[in-house]
Amino acid sequence: MRAHPSCPRCFGPLHAPSAWSSAWRCVVHGDVLPYQPPLHPTTSAVETLRRTSLVPVWLPWPLPPGWLVTGFADVGDERTGGRASVVALGGPSVTHGPADLLMIAEEPGVGLGAALAGLAGPDPGVGFDKGPPNAKIDVLGHPASMWCVDGADDRAAYAGEALGNWLWAIAWPQEAGCLIALAQLELRDLRSPDQDLDLPFGAFSPRLDG
Repeated sequence: MRAHPSCPRCFGPLHAPSAWSSAWRCVVHGDVLPYQPPLHPTTSAVETLRRTSLVPVWLPWPLPPGWLVTGFADVGDERTGGRASVVALGGPSVTHGPADLLMIAEEPGVGLGAALAGLAGPDPGVGFDKGPPNAKIDVLGHPASMWCVDGADDRAAYAGEALGNWLWAIAWPQEAGCLIALAQLELRDLRSPDQDLDLPFGAFSPRLDG
């Protein structure tokens, strides 16, 4: 059994639905969709997201050399379905040392991507996409523009849009952000029936714990 869900915007505890309300409630952010406890990197976790997610489950494929899949997470419950998905990856940084990368798809207003990027609001913010994009990621054969957003100092965060949902790419340490800009990532949706990939799994990513 999975542990209790938390707020996708602050990772604080939630009040569960009751006879008076079907919503999960955070004392800071009000009614929210629940951030479910992260899933360890296994084939059964992939199958769970395939079955429940209403948004894409983005995986860069092929993975950059030496990179592994290190976990999954989602926002939503049995009533709402998955309204945000996270795929965690880990591997060598382009510069030096280990790096972590989270690929996130979410409906507007969920707030998980912004929280993991270190932003206060639920979305990238007005005007984040002014000016030319800082990176482009191939999404199902089409280029998706991505812009840097000013979040926490210890990470690099890019935001854009794909298939009507927010697309986030968040990397630790900050220098690993060049992977997003330079690695020519090609995203596949793990929900697609033709994506029975032999995924290389690694140790669980602590980045999914918020």
